[in-house]
Amino acid sequence: MAALGWLTPRRRSATARSVLAGEASAEAARKTALTGTGAEAEIEAPAIEAPPEEPPAEPEFPVAGDDLAAAFFDLDNTVMQGAAIFHFGRGLYKREFFRRRELARFAWQQAWFRLAGVEDPEHMQDARDSALSIVKGHKVSELMAIGEEIYDEYMAERIWPGTRALAQAHLDAGQKVWLVTAAPVETATIIARRLGLTGALGTVAESVDGVYTGRLVGEPLHGPAKAEAVRALAAAEGLDLARCAAYSDSHNDIPMLSLVGHPYAINPDTKLRKHARTNDWRLRDYRTGRKAVKVGVPAAAGVGAIAGGAAAAIALHRRRK
Repeated sequence: MAALGWLTPRRRSATARSVLAGEASAEAARKTALTGTGAEAEIEAPAIEAPPEEPPAEPEFPVAGDDLAAAFFDLDNTVMQGAAIFHFGRGLYKREFFRRRELARFAWQQAWFRLAGVEDPEHMQDARDSALSIVKGHKVSELMAIGEEIYDEYMAERIWPGTRALAQAHLDAGQKVWLVTAAPVETATIIARRLGLTGALGTVAESVDGVYTGRLVGEPLHGPAKAEAVRALAAAEGLDLARCAAYSDSHNDIPMLSLVGHPYAINPDTKLRKHARTNDWRLRDYRTGRKAVKVGVPAAAGVGAIAGGAAAAIALHRRRK
């Protein structure tokens, strides 16, 4: 368990591996964005409702035409109900990438996360090893094609309309919008493109000649590594982080949220809700219809079932020995 220390809430600082993971993710995100990944949206964004009745307590946000600002959105339970890797795993099982007994374990761990509501380091390690063993030897192009199909089958209908409207507000203001997730960067890139976003920062799996090696570049894009990815991308894009916004549901993303001038807690877990209130951050919960705690969050529509699961708690199958 000592090797997993970087994952625990007690150690929030970036390690050399998290810096490497962040820089690799930023480089991959810029490459896909420059080659047209951020295409037009393929789904229509829901209309943004009128703001709350109280008069605005601050200038309109996001600020139209501010090209030094951008928005960074966590994926699981922030933009999409549930965990991307869980839905991806369902699609891979359907295509016989692993066996029924492995799916049973996968389902058990998903149920465990729903009940426990925390990201367990041991489960994260299992998820990482399992996912890597599945993709090892497969072509990147093959997994990308399958990912497109899986998005249509399992993910498209699970996008939170409210968060989607928040992202659209930034796009309408002329700002770039990036997903930031521990999910594989290929999966995240597909989701970003389908939503018409600029691109995605995600976990980078090593590939040689277009084939996965079964190793990561650095570590999963989780916790401090997300903050490093955002920092690296902002530097490359010439962004002013004090003018940027970040959105997440998890206290594990406090390092990323703390980087920007406009942090938002969306569908927050207990620890993030407490931290957001203490630090006077904006909150919005699309699971229950709660109103935003602070004025300034567009009152976009969107309610749905409480989504369980996060990439940290999902294991696609038992690591083959």
